Amino acid sequence: MKLFHFSENPNITYFEPHVPKTNSKEESFVWAIDEEHAPHYYFPRECPRVAFWTSSETTGDDLIRFFGHTSVNRIIAIETSWLKRIRETELYAYTLPSETFECFDVNAGYYVSRKAVTPLSVDPVGDLLDRLVQTNIELRITPTLWKLRDEIIHSSVSFSIIRMRNASH
Repeated sequence: MKLFHFSENPNITYFEPHVPKTNSKEESFVWAIDEEHAPHYYFPRECPRVAFWTSSETTGDDLIRFFGHTSVNRIIAIETSWLKRIRETELYAYTLPSETFECFDVNAGYYVSRKAVTPLSVDPVGDLLDRLVQTNIELRITPTLWKLRDEIIHSSVSFSIIRMRNASH
């Protein structure tokens, strides 16, 4: 299993467990993402986005509603105001050793370690939009994510909603 951490900082030598700023009641962990869900992180850290995909739990109605007009089974939506920053961001993929990690959320691909981790390697992601296109994921660009988010959370599709606190209102 390949695990990653994405950062705009190319000089991280180790990852220490920490409590997430967004959830002070959470334990201290080093966070990682699995290979399947890694494209959800081909964006600047603070970029709000809604990723959603089909699963065995997706109803026929939701399949038509969200995927009836596309040939892909995974879509990521971002806001228009973030496009320039996405084009300009230099992002780095840290490959992490999987030995101390355990699955935290299989749907979102999150893994956690209670121990400090030294990365195995760090590589530039390159052009973020080009990298995303290579994954057969559809990118949608919209003025605001809120209506889509509200529809997605009340549907049967699998989803990951990231950094919505930074979304336009």
